[in-house]
Amino acid sequence: MSALTDRELCVCDLAAAVKASESAVSHQLRILRSQRLVKYRRQERNVYYSLTDHHIVSLYQEVSEHLKETKD
Repeated sequence: MSALTDRELCVCDLAAAVKASESAVSHQLRILRSQRLVKYRRQERNVYYSLTDHHIVSLYQEVSEHLKETKD
C-alpha cells in the first residue's frame, strides 16, 4: 500500500517495487479491492491501481506513523 500512497501503479511496477511476483501482487490487490481499499482503471491493455481515496491514504499514513513510534 505504501507504493500506492503517492501515485497509481500497474501490477508490473508494484511487483518490481515490492520484489514479488506479479501473480502474488495480483492476489493481494484482489483482496484489497474486495475490502474497497484500492481501485483500478484500465488504459488499453494495462490496469492501474491506486488507493481508493484520500481517507484511505490518511488512514494508511496514520498507521505507518504509529508503527514507527512504537519501534522507538
